[in-house]
Amino acid sequence: MEIVVGTKNWSTWSLRPWLVLKRTGAPFIQTLIQLREFETSTTEILKHSPSGMVPVLKDGDLTIWDSLAICEYLAERFPAANLWPADPAERALARAATAEMHSGFGALRGECPMDLTLSTKADLSEATCANVRRLVTLWSGLLARSGGPFLFGDWTIADAFFTPVATRFRSYGILPGDYGDSGEAGRYVERLLETPDFLAWERDALTA
Repeated sequence: MEIVVGTKNWSTWSLRPWLVLKRTGAPFIQTLIQLREFETSTTEILKHSPSGMVPVLKDGDLTIWDSLAICEYLAERFPAANLWPADPAERALARAATAEMHSGFGALRGECPMDLTLSTKADLSEATCANVRRLVTLWSGLLARSGGPFLFGDWTIADAFFTPVATRFRSYGILPGDYGDSGEAGRYVERLLETPDFLAWERDALTA
């Protein structure tokens, strides 16, 4: 298999399926395309992606070009990796949380883009504050339900989708305790940033 990803410092969409692919334990080739090099990046991406966007997963003759679709494919391709919860109700909740992240939180995405080299204290708009409050509520409820350490007990695709959010909280000085967290959401952010696979991604990003 081959996964095509964008610049590791910025590409949240690439980080998510990369983490999931790593979790499978399957060998893969990584192709890195430097984004924001406008004269070359689009041309390079189009060599791999029919949408002109990354990430892209190639498995033999199959090409998948959406991050959530890639993760769903990997969950079916590698059932032993337990990328979704085994219980149907829990799996439905995990998919709902993942889909909410996949399609929502536009204010946070726009105001606080991922940048692993950044450390600041942002003055957030009310729309972004509302996004953060929703995240704290979502995480806290799921962690209370599962008992942790991740949203559904063991690490799942849902945790992959929220890992870039954890980097945003760190980069922009967003403290869950300022948004109604009693402590568990903050600890969850720390756990996401301490997983070995994320640390490997971050090392690559910071040394590129």
